[in-house]
Amino acid sequence: MNRIQMAVLAIGMAWGTADGGERRISLREYRDRMEAGWLGQMIGVAWAAPTEFKWKDQIIPSDQVPSWRPEIVNQAFHQDDLYVEMTFLATLERCGLMPPIREAGIDFANSEYRLWCANQAGRENLRKGIAPPDSGHPQFNRCPNDIDYQIEADYSGLIAPGLPQAAVDLGEVFGRLMNYGDGVNAGQFVGAMYAEAFFERDVRRIVQRALRAIPAQSHYAEMVRDMLTWHAEEPSNWEATWARCQKKWREDPEYQKGSNGGIDCRINGAYVLMGLLYGGGRLEDTIVISMRCGQDSDCNPSSAAGVLMTALGLSAFPPGWREAVERSRKFSFTAYDFDGLLNACESLARQFVGKYGGRIEPAADGGEVWVIPDVPPRPSPLRRSWEPEPPLNVRFTPEEMKRITQIPETDPVAQARRLFPGWEVRNCGTDMQPGLRYKWGGKDKVLVTHPLNRTTACSLHRQVAVPPQGGRLILEVANDPKGDFELRVDIAGEEVRRELIASDGKVAWRTIEVDLARWAGREVEIELANQPNGWASEAAYWAAIRIEPAQ
Repeated sequence: MNRIQMAVLAIGMAWGTADGGERRISLREYRDRMEAGWLGQMIGVAWAAPTEFKWKDQIIPSDQVPSWRPEIVNQAFHQDDLYVEMTFLATLERCGLMPPIREAGIDFANSEYRLWCANQAGRENLRKGIAPPDSGHPQFNRCPNDIDYQIEADYSGLIAPGLPQAAVDLGEVFGRLMNYGDGVNAGQFVGAMYAEAFFERDVRRIVQRALRAIPAQSHYAEMVRDMLTWHAEEPSNWEATWARCQKKWREDPEYQKGSNGGIDCRINGAYVLMGLLYGGGRLEDTIVISMRCGQDSDCNPSSAAGVLMTALGLSAFPPGWREAVERSRKFSFTAYDFDGLLNACESLARQFVGKYGGRIEPAADGGEVWVIPDVPPRPSPLRRSWEPEPPLNVRFTPEEMKRITQIPETDPVAQARRLFPGWEVRNCGTDMQPGLRYKWGGKDKVLVTHPLNRTTACSLHRQVAVPPQGGRLILEVANDPKGDFELRVDIAGEEVRRELIASDGKVAWRTIEVDLARWAGREVEIELANQPNGWASEAAYWAAIRIEPAQ
């Protein structure tokens, strides 16, 4: 018997299920497995991060799997897979268990990290005043089935040992901020797997029990049943099961309903299960198999490794894999360091045990035993993103909007004021998603504008008091590689410069300088025009707009 198998056997001996449908776990065991679950997530996402979306609809070659070094785990402190779900933990700590969804929405709207896909769309809706659950509704969110809540739901099982109903209920609060239908089911299922992993060592049993937490008629539940069936038919050939997943969940039009391509929760959820079912209870194999399936190949092994290690506990980590964690280091955009995270989870878990009918008893060794009722979860109602129920048409109140301090990324007027104080955007069109780009063309925090129509430029205006000694207007600007535009600079109503901003199919930043000596000592209006030129990908990208003193 190897070390992992011995650890699994020891776990099985430590767990107990009493008559009357109760399950028991000591506080020490809960802390051990909860910490192992967080570490599994961290290792999975940090190890696989270099592969993310580099292999789409193909298996990653084995020689392209990154090498693991224990210190890599600390790269997880900057991963959205971790810090986004800590926003939800902070809301629970602030508002109590099962907070009002509008409070959850305000906290998420005020988050400052970069987001993508359904997360980004949902947060933009919240910042514009669309209250949840409409923020995740398909009428307002074009990617409701994306993977987002699936990769952020780990917390919901780690604070609810043996309580899959809590994972379902938390999904109705936090998952619906950005997702809908299967996008929410995905997170509820992942959270339920964590909840079950505190008491079930067999991976198939974890999956089967968690399956009860989501609507049986949903596509996501059908995918889970497929994976269980295909694994039983091909128990030692994950590549064959990958091919079956590809044929049904990527190529069959019936199962692409509501899909946003390779970021869809159903195919990526299959890859989470691929690692769990074929990993043989071994951390390294679980991560590598889930990673090699491709697509969102860092998020998927993160979830798989987190569930597995919640079941196995700290003693099952290979030597040296967890000791390198910098426990006092804070996760980006949060108040949590590693030990603070564990303490917050324990505090919340105590409350959830009581809320869902459990109790805490003294143990013979002076510690605690948590007694948890083994109650089947009640799934959320079946919702399909391609046949959605009508939205509620709910908006934040003016008082709630005052509490949302972050502005929409897709509001070029507000973003111009933020990035370039004093400058005002006029006549900005909606093509090419104008607004903020956190990173573009090697620059951070770039403003994107687009002409209003074929004849009307988008322009930036500012009243400038030119110093008596003169000065210089300095611009850093680029065109989109697929198009070009004319830059026009007007000062005091006079056109002083017109220039084609173009490049040969690549990003090429231009630094433009305009001498302001003619207007020394005067207050003048400066206009920078993103002029249409052929009406093909004519966005302008502004990295810098500044006035400098004369040299």
